[in-house]
Amino acid sequence: MTDNTLDTRLWTQRSPEETRDLYTNWAATYDTDVTGAGYATPARLAEALAGHCPDLAAPILDFGCGTGLSGRALNAAGFATLDGTDITPGMLEKAAGLGIYRKLWASQPGDAAPTGYATIAAIGVVSLGAAPAGTLATLVGALSPGGLLGFSYNDATLADAGYMAALEAAQADADLIHDAYGPHLPAKDMGSRVYVLRKR
Repeated sequence: MTDNTLDTRLWTQRSPEETRDLYTNWAATYDTDVTGAGYATPARLAEALAGHCPDLAAPILDFGCGTGLSGRALNAAGFATLDGTDITPGMLEKAAGLGIYRKLWASQPGDAAPTGYATIAAIGVVSLGAAPAGTLATLVGALSPGGLLGFSYNDATLADAGYMAALEAAQADADLIHDAYGPHLPAKDMGSRVYVLRKR
């Protein structure tokens, strides 16, 4: 695929199986396409999450880790013990080649998020055209009290009522401790909001 994917196919509703197929076909050029568009959200979210995390050495789950762009940002922000999961085996192969993850595994659409992590990052994952809005409740539910969830909504997701309702519902169980708007894909004139929730 080329970066035309960023214009025409990405930010639309689709089934989890269709999403997996899209990202499988995109795996070979994903890093080039998104970094070429100035993909800024991973670094912004990783830095925000690190600023609220009391122990950067504790294991963090990179949920929807893809090719590992998110893991590289988390590692650069100081997170030392990364575990990652994704529904796309082809992208996981690329993540494994980075040598920054303690462990990686393929998950299936709709799987429950694993428990036992004090911090979960879902960078560019819970969004229109990727993981459904209900994934947010699943991730919050996997946290113990005091646990942190960092995630992002791009412009298309911010305009979707279902995703905004999921964010509001999540705040019944977690406090929103970081909310900042900034660049997402500058070359596409797209922004994103970076959020951090702390489970009560």
